[in-house]
Amino acid sequence: MIRTPFRAAVHASCAAALLAIAAAPAARAQDQPIAVPRAESRDTWFADGQRAVRDARKLKPNVRKAKNVILFVGDGMGISTVTAARILEAQRRQTPASGEENQLSFETFPYVALSKTYQANQQTSDSAPTMTAMVTGVKTEEGVLSIDQSVVHNDHTSANAGNRLKTILEMCEEKGMSTGVVSTARITHATPAACYAHTPARDWESDKDVATFSPAAAAAGFPDIARQLVEFDVGDGLEVAFGGGRSKFLPSAAADPEDDGRTGERQDGRNLTTEWTDRFGEGSSFVFDRDGFDAIDPADATHVLGLFERSHMEYEADRAGDAGGEPSLTEMTEKAVRILQKNRKGFFLHVESGRIDHAHHAGNAYRALTDAIELANAVRKAAELTNPADTLIIVTADHSHVFTIAGYPTRGNPILGKVRGNLDGGVVNPNFDTDLLGLPYTTLGYQNGPGYTGASNAQAAGIKAFPHAPSSYTGIASGRPDLTAVDTKLPGFMQEAAVPLGSETHAGEDVAIYATGPSAHLFQGVVEQNVIFHVMADALRLKFGAGK
Repeated sequence: MIRTPFRAAVHASCAAALLAIAAAPAARAQDQPIAVPRAESRDTWFADGQRAVRDARKLKPNVRKAKNVILFVGDGMGISTVTAARILEAQRRQTPASGEENQLSFETFPYVALSKTYQANQQTSDSAPTMTAMVTGVKTEEGVLSIDQSVVHNDHTSANAGNRLKTILEMCEEKGMSTGVVSTARITHATPAACYAHTPARDWESDKDVATFSPAAAAAGFPDIARQLVEFDVGDGLEVAFGGGRSKFLPSAAADPEDDGRTGERQDGRNLTTEWTDRFGEGSSFVFDRDGFDAIDPADATHVLGLFERSHMEYEADRAGDAGGEPSLTEMTEKAVRILQKNRKGFFLHVESGRIDHAHHAGNAYRALTDAIELANAVRKAAELTNPADTLIIVTADHSHVFTIAGYPTRGNPILGKVRGNLDGGVVNPNFDTDLLGLPYTTLGYQNGPGYTGASNAQAAGIKAFPHAPSSYTGIASGRPDLTAVDTKLPGFMQEAAVPLGSETHAGEDVAIYATGPSAHLFQGVVEQNVIFHVMADALRLKFGAGK
């Protein structure tokens, strides 16, 4: 999260808009633990361990050259998020019932390592330098996209050809491969933008943004991120760009094609969506809704720009209610792979689940975990569509969040529910566990954020964030709320936070890397985040030097 006044205001506004605690006169039965799916004994646990060793012995590193690389990034998807999503996925489908035994699709990948997410000037990082490290092989500074640490943030005069870092997407385009970026955030947001844009400020998404943050850069004509996407001139340009951020591409005089009464925001009068189709001609298209997306025929499509929201796309939990209809992350991933895999030279695809991060910032685990589960669905689809012998698939995160799984809940306890532990002898406690005030508490929580339950003006305002999310809280003068009759599993529930902030923050611990395919075995131990680029480059047999 960048600490500019604008971004601070945006995050605070977003968090305020999402601030809701869904409550209902829920019976305690709603928080009853779910049954363990099998009979277990010392023998079953021992046999499971033996089987895992036998399976590991069968692993043989794939040392062949990769034809394709797919880099999945769950924005803010720390290990606690993966764990909670794993349990929630199983509890929703009730297979395996209790949830702890479950594995998300990418957790079955054979190779796992840990990634150190600090950057050149940050102990706890934002998405700009972390993604830059992953796609260029070089760590850099806060707020900077694919430029080295010699740049001064928000200073266009310090950005020059000498400190630009060539991205793996650019290298693949130079080799004649096809490339694409897919995100549920704005396609100009930090994580996807690092693949194709070079800028000293991640916030310069449109020319209006450039003028807002740096009038000098605007006067000098420094290209904004949306413009850099459309003008991307390496190879034959990106073949696929799916995500949100439509307003960054449309002029302020142009009506938005989906949202009545809304317009674009560009001040230069340029309509970058028409410039896209004019540039690429036959086989190119711009789409903004479900009908347009469904009409794309991968066999004929050459260059497709899909912008499905004015800003970020909907959370997966809310996607069905979108007016124009939005494709899911899985559907966008499938369409992108089918378009890109026509190239016999191979492809590079980056897929981001961007709104895991946003829901965490808002203190709302329900939506964060739902988006993480959808990322796992997209990974599964990509694996089905590609050959594991020639396609390297990597799943990781840019950073973590201060999101915790705590207490001593019994096995099978609803992961979104309140803690219910075990009594002596392993018998489940019929009552919720309580704190020193005698009040129940949830398994999931945040170290900081807008869900603070002490003397918080925002909490007392009783703001209702999500449509159709009931709230019975009218404010808390001090202390903690009594959650006994509150259904904490409803979509609008905001987990409690220890420190009151307008927006929950990132965390600095390592995140996981999951990999399969050529060169996946090179992920071993604890690595610097920029090593991800070097493994991808090794798999593709790229020859390069930093910035070359």
